[in-house]
Amino acid sequence: MSSHRDEAEYPADEYEMEDVDDDMDENDCLNNKISDTSTAQATRGTDVQGIPWDSCGITREKHRQTRLEQYNNYENIPHSGEGSGKDCQPTEKGASYYEFRRNSRSVKSTILHFQLRNLVWATSKHDVYLLSHFSVIHWSSLTCTKHEVLDVSGHVAPSEKHPGNFLEGFTQTQVSTLAVKDNLLVVGGFQGELMCKHLNQQGVSFCSRATHDDNAITNAVEIYVTPSGAVHFTASHNDCGVRDFDVEKYQLSKHFHFPWPVNHTSLSPDGKLLTIVGDNPEGILVDSSSGKTVASLHGHLDFSFASAWHPDGFTFATGNQDKTCRVWDVRNLSKSVAVLKGNLGAIRSIRYTSDGKYMAIAEPADFVHLYDIKSGFVREQEIDFFGEISGISFSPDTESLFIGVWDRTYGSLLEYGRRTNLH
Repeated sequence: MSSHRDEAEYPADEYEMEDVDDDMDENDCLNNKISDTSTAQATRGTDVQGIPWDSCGITREKHRQTRLEQYNNYENIPHSGEGSGKDCQPTEKGASYYEFRRNSRSVKSTILHFQLRNLVWATSKHDVYLLSHFSVIHWSSLTCTKHEVLDVSGHVAPSEKHPGNFLEGFTQTQVSTLAVKDNLLVVGGFQGELMCKHLNQQGVSFCSRATHDDNAITNAVEIYVTPSGAVHFTASHNDCGVRDFDVEKYQLSKHFHFPWPVNHTSLSPDGKLLTIVGDNPEGILVDSSSGKTVASLHGHLDFSFASAWHPDGFTFATGNQDKTCRVWDVRNLSKSVAVLKGNLGAIRSIRYTSDGKYMAIAEPADFVHLYDIKSGFVREQEIDFFGEISGISFSPDTESLFIGVWDRTYGSLLEYGRRTNLH
């Protein structure tokens, strides 16, 4: 990933909704009862984000057109977004797999690096964890309440002693990525920090600086369970390394090194293969035990920042700054199964439902696309809003979809529920 920006701060203030309504009272968005939007309100015609278009001096349609024309997609390889269109398949938009439930503006989602957007994780249809400024918070959509899980603005030190545990801890960690699964929270930082916290225990169990390389940022973390039942997590770093940790004793179990910075990895359901994508147009598939390359993935035109496996273990997807998501089949990797195009920019996050019926891909802003996999990715639901996307997450039971929206005025957490009356 790019490391040329000071602190890698998010660069695009010109795209914030604040510019549409400078004359509005921003205190309105601090009042949960006033600013949140419910299903009933949306049904009656209220904008799902609470944007009062009648007072903005511009229509929603006109602002959408302006965004499409002016949004500047970040590319490491110039014109990659233009060249990727020739391989993309057409889709039938207008499907409705998930319906709007609530927009919660009292939940302020945050992005600290403009290329890293895996900062929202649902653990049930009502429970979601996300980054808000210097804190990881838990939000309950059932009670519409939030509480702080981990504050990294000050000093954080581990409460347990393990070999390799950095007992001095960290101060003012800038969170670049996180993951939550089975009561375990793993947080990655800009300086290679890794922190582990069990959600059902007090304190932080483990702190480690995975690398002291100048280019150390933790780009992604993934928690998984091995076939033997052991809990592990994989960390992808900008120093070209992928590290695997055993959570039982917090020991580094594997360390693979690649020719370029690794932005994301994902493990196949059987645990045998790792998808590796990063600062190279070609991704690779490697043996998860040895790190040896099994196959190269040809087709993308820029750097990739997202990957995910379908639960069937045969297909997986990669997301790229060339504005495309490519779907691959391990039984024939000579070409992509499908190439899906975004509207504004890079595909920075990909998620499958646990039952394998739907795949969601998120652009940097404004659009999340849901695809019916059985249709061959032909039928699509396009979720359309305004704001940068901090992350997307299906609940494990597939009942909910959460979308983190970063914006100084209209930042929020969007919640959608799976429709049950589909034929």
